[in-house]
Amino acid sequence: MTNIQVAYKNKLGEKLNANNIHLYWKGRVALYTLLQAMGIKAGDEVILPAFTCVVVPNAIIYLGAKPVYVDIKPDTFNMDVTQVEQAITSNTKVILCQNTYGLSSDLGQLVDIAKKHQLYTIEDCTHGFGGTYAGQANGTLCDAAFYSTQWNKPFSTGIGGFSLINNESLLDSVNDLHKQLTQASPKEQFSLRIQYLLKRYLINDFTYWQALNLYRFLSKHNIVTGSSSGEELSGIEMPTGFMKAFSDVQAKEGIKNIAQLDNAIATRKHNAQQYTDFLAKKNKNHVSKNLFENHSFLKYPLLVEDREQFFAKAAEHHIMLGDWFTSPIHPIETNWQNWHFDPKQYPVANMAAKKVVNLPTELNPQASERVFNFINRQLDLISSDE
Repeated sequence: MTNIQVAYKNKLGEKLNANNIHLYWKGRVALYTLLQAMGIKAGDEVILPAFTCVVVPNAIIYLGAKPVYVDIKPDTFNMDVTQVEQAITSNTKVILCQNTYGLSSDLGQLVDIAKKHQLYTIEDCTHGFGGTYAGQANGTLCDAAFYSTQWNKPFSTGIGGFSLINNESLLDSVNDLHKQLTQASPKEQFSLRIQYLLKRYLINDFTYWQALNLYRFLSKHNIVTGSSSGEELSGIEMPTGFMKAFSDVQAKEGIKNIAQLDNAIATRKHNAQQYTDFLAKKNKNHVSKNLFENHSFLKYPLLVEDREQFFAKAAEHHIMLGDWFTSPIHPIETNWQNWHFDPKQYPVANMAAKKVVNLPTELNPQASERVFNFINRQLDLISSDE
């Protein structure tokens, strides 16, 4: 590991008040490695929420194991703890505890259930870096955790991720597996450098929608170094070159951006409070104030009645909406059986995936005013508070 990567890893450790951090090209590589270290193999089962990104079940399937989904709660978009035990079988080995949009799962209960059944727990902190649960940093309560530093995460390295090991019995295996990672090519690293510059100087309210669609197209077709390759979105075979190590290019970007994290979280929470106050007064659905303590508000989830029209209006008015998760295993829309998934079995997740949009939270006062003016004009499209 290079000096710049050590410095970056130390910065992460300071934020989490933790050690045993390993860096990866992408967060999904960290998850795959953790599952390997836990001995997950063909025939094993891993429990996860039925409202997630496809790369999560992919990591399970790559090992020959089976993802077993649990429906979510409508107020948190996280796994409904009351349904977890009935999903446990003799083949269950791990429970994945996800932080959706920056909100912690019911970790205390999930960890207790796991201990009762002698299962591992992994915290999916891909949305949750900077958040807390019961006063502890997200990722520090389970056996292990994995994080993403992709574009638009709490802080970004463009693409990238890392793991945190809390159960030290896993360390030797994780260390051995980490040594087997391959290095990113010079072309991939150069592609990242160019994307940093483009994002910093060319992406704004007026270019956002075109740039987002172009980036996803180029990433899907493996033309640029992107968040998800075409293979990850079209099938369940591990892509060539999946197991990559973190690079100095990412570390330099991470050190620069993590310095702004505390201010960024404060801004996100402030804007989220404004959203909740506004939407509550209008009797529209909103994030409960009872959830704010643990929430880092990577995104502010909002349910709308006609999402296609809402997105069209947002593009027309140059509002940078997010679309996590417009599918229960985002962004997959067909061939659900490949991922052992049946949307009909998970009504809350299916409803959320049809109606959710993500309001931006990383806003300065001027941008915030524009967004509030926009949602005030679209109140008829926003679902009521029920």
